[in-house]
Amino acid sequence: MKTYDLIKSDLYRYCGEYSLILLLEQLVLNEGFNYMFWLRLAGAASSRPARLVLNHIIRLKQRRYGFVISPRTKIGPGFYISHVGSLVVNPTAVIGANCNISQGVTIGSNHGKAATIGDNVYIGPNVCIVEDVTIGDNVTIGAGSVVTKDIPSNVTVAGCPARILTDDASLNRAARYIMRPWAMQSS
Repeated sequence: MKTYDLIKSDLYRYCGEYSLILLLEQLVLNEGFNYMFWLRLAGAASSRPARLVLNHIIRLKQRRYGFVISPRTKIGPGFYISHVGSLVVNPTAVIGANCNISQGVTIGSNHGKAATIGDNVYIGPNVCIVEDVTIGDNVTIGAGSVVTKDIPSNVTVAGCPARILTDDASLNRAARYIMRPWAMQSS
């Protein structure tokens, strides 16, 4: 997906539509969108001077907002940062489309690869996702959870360690916290 389309999908998640006016408004008023805008540009930069400038901007934003996400991190379209606050994502993590991430979240690894997160996943405040786990599609992870094992699709989990609370597919409420999802284009 092109950088323009990724930025457009992120903007859509915040506003439900996209235009140049909304883009400029969200760059000024919304810290989560602002950070992702610059992160997407830094991830796409091909020339060394552009990478240096954009990575410097990212470092300034990291200090200001408390977000630590590398431009190398693979993040799908429609990424939504709920609130400003500590947010750490390991560069080896893979995040799918239409993911919501809240303040205080850590997606980390001390031993190799970090988590792979599916599409339409809501990650509540203060969640820790530890090491190389796989989180399925349409998952809700409750506040304060510690995820140490794989999570199947269409469930709600919570706790320390995280346990399955409900099967959301059978209750017809999978991905219920994903507002304004970006429609994935078929290739």
